[in-house]
Amino acid sequence: MSRDKPHLRTIVNQDGAAVLDTNEGTIFTLNPTGSFIWQALERGECEEEIADSLAHETAESAAAIRHDVTAFIAALRERKML
Repeated sequence: MSRDKPHLRTIVNQDGAAVLDTNEGTIFTLNPTGSFIWQALERGECEEEIADSLAHETAESAAAIRHDVTAFIAALRERKML
């Protein structure tokens, strides 16, 4: 994903991530779950893989997580981050 959007710079730590858009001069902060999804997208994982990984990590319902992952990815697309 970063290769497709070279103007995005990401810093990740245990608290989440910060994504700098050098074209817009804006910074987006992500909580640990958002950071998990962002990093999975950068690795090329699809929404289903990401949701399954999160469901396994959190022992939450895969259906609920899929909905949240889809909504989060839609928000990233809306902000032209994907």
